[in-house]
Amino acid sequence: MTHAAIQTSGLSQRFGDFDAVRDVNLTVNSGEIFGFLGHNGAGKTTTIHMLTTLAQPTSGTARVAGHDIVRDPLKVRREIGYVPENVRLYDTLTTRENLNFFAQLSGLEDVADRVTEVLEFLSIEDLSDRRVGTFSKGMRQRVGLAQAILHRPSVLFLDEPSSGLDPMGMKMLRDLIVRLNAEWDMTIFMNTHLISEIAKTCTSIGVLNHGRLVFNDTMEKVTERFGDDSSLEELYLSVVPDSASGEAA
Repeated sequence: MTHAAIQTSGLSQRFGDFDAVRDVNLTVNSGEIFGFLGHNGAGKTTTIHMLTTLAQPTSGTARVAGHDIVRDPLKVRREIGYVPENVRLYDTLTTRENLNFFAQLSGLEDVADRVTEVLEFLSIEDLSDRRVGTFSKGMRQRVGLAQAILHRPSVLFLDEPSSGLDPMGMKMLRDLIVRLNAEWDMTIFMNTHLISEIAKTCTSIGVLNHGRLVFNDTMEKVTERFGDDSSLEELYLSVVPDSASGEAA
């Protein structure tokens, strides 16, 4: 039986007179790679902030890994990993020192073994003794991902993970996402405005437009109906008619 890793009902966030997210009803099943597509300012990051307990909803409810985001935020945080668009690390520390620190904060046992495991899994052993303040955006993203999966979360949230990456960095990230899903059985919720990343990585898709969920289906059904990337672009333009390009920019 398939279980919901993420389930929302009427999830909303209002800032003054502005509805950033409006009545989002969404189910992401365990084991999915879910792509949350939308233009900049559509409300994708606000949604992630609510699902990761960084912000409380104005109204509506959500459960992540079986726990209510408002009533049981600590239980939610134990089950999730989160990589923001701009990863925050201690620049004067090395990669290993950063990971050791975060592992200890999480109360993990066998810290050294766990850190070595993620370094090897992400193939960044060569970065372990280098200070992160010298790293490129792509290198910082990989260390941020290592930090997020130290405790082997059941649900991993990625906010614009491809932002600022070159084509090689984007391919490496896609490969890691697929491996985490397949080998570590992680459900992955990925915010992006890049249609190409959705098409190549995700098993299901949701489209957010001005805070409202305007489309939600599996990629299998989308492909059957719309075909390749160019047709997926047509789908996006049909549900978000005010977008002017293949990227939801």
